[in-house]
Amino acid sequence: QEQLVESGGGLVQPGGSLRLSCAASGFAFEAYYMGWYRQFPGHERELVASISNGGTITWYANSVKGRFTISRDNAKNTLYLRMNSVKPEDTAVYYCNGRPPLGPWGQGTQVTVSS
Repeated sequence: QEQLVESGGGLVQPGGSLRLSCAASGFAFEAYYMGWYRQFPGHERELVASISNGGTITWYANSVKGRFTISRDNAKNTLYLRMNSVKPEDTAVYYCNGRPPLGPWGQGTQVTVSS
């Protein structure tokens, strides 16, 4: 059964960097578009970035374009999100899933940007 495990979050100062990872199992990871989503308290999850199954096509929300980079390693069934120049408004719980979502959500990883 599909399982997604996010990691790499934490407390980071404004302007700093962080790399999130998502370990996928239970499905053919290499066959699917994948995405990173985030959820602010009291709001719906929103798509932040996505990547094609082969890794050649990427998309970013305007709010993170130029600062975040999505990538994947199909040999390791792992999705990544490199976050540079983070801002306090990037504070959220970050999740990975297919684009569109394939199934159950993982527990997410909390990112807090604060000095």
